[in-house]
Amino acid sequence: MTIVRFASTAALGAVVVGVLSLSPWSPRATTGAGLSGASLVTSAHAADPAHHESEVHAARSSQEIAVRYVTSGESSRARYRVRERLLGRELDNDAVGETADITGGIALDRNGAIVRSASGFDVKLTGLTSDETRRDKYVQSRILVTDSFPGIKLAVTGVRGLPSPLPVSGRVQFQLLGNLTLKRTTRPTTWNVVANVNGDQLTGTASTAFTFSDFQLTQPKVRVVLSVADTIRLEYEFAMRKQMP
Repeated sequence: MTIVRFASTAALGAVVVGVLSLSPWSPRATTGAGLSGASLVTSAHAADPAHHESEVHAARSSQEIAVRYVTSGESSRARYRVRERLLGRELDNDAVGETADITGGIALDRNGAIVRSASGFDVKLTGLTSDETRRDKYVQSRILVTDSFPGIKLAVTGVRGLPSPLPVSGRVQFQLLGNLTLKRTTRPTTWNVVANVNGDQLTGTASTAFTFSDFQLTQPKVRVVLSVADTIRLEYEFAMRKQMP
């Protein structure tokens, strides 16, 4: 059960995934950038029509990076969230697991389009923890199989509703598009993002959702868990810093 706040996870609000230190998206590579820390948003919002907007800014190999935003370290959080009913409890509750082991970021060209070769995120799952040790062992060994698949990746492919240029301060809402790879399955995802711009700092949340079957994951079946919802929510809290090429 993986919910990447990578808050996913698109409005970087509404989820999210090992991290490879030599990933092409790592700040040590030629094109890095990452996400981390703020508030969760659960639905997409239309962009202000006064802002520069295209249906999807697609990247081209000839693009030059105008600006990149890279993850600023431990203030980032990626998490999963799944509704469950436990034995002996009358009400449902959310099973939540998270990790701060995230690298990556996004790069934009002069037109505000995503530079695909320099945009993406890696989340290491071996450090994923919740409030229940038994759940963590089950998730890592039986569902995610982190011994064989230690992380998940989001390859960013485009953006909707992102104003260009970004304001020097204030709140922005947009959608981030990307191909999420979990275990052996890669699927397109849309992340709802709400971000706050403050000079060179970009903070906020991104989220997305999918079902267990979308990524060929097995729903938990253990005696202490009476039921598990089919929807997995990934959330990504991000704090990024601006980096000029």
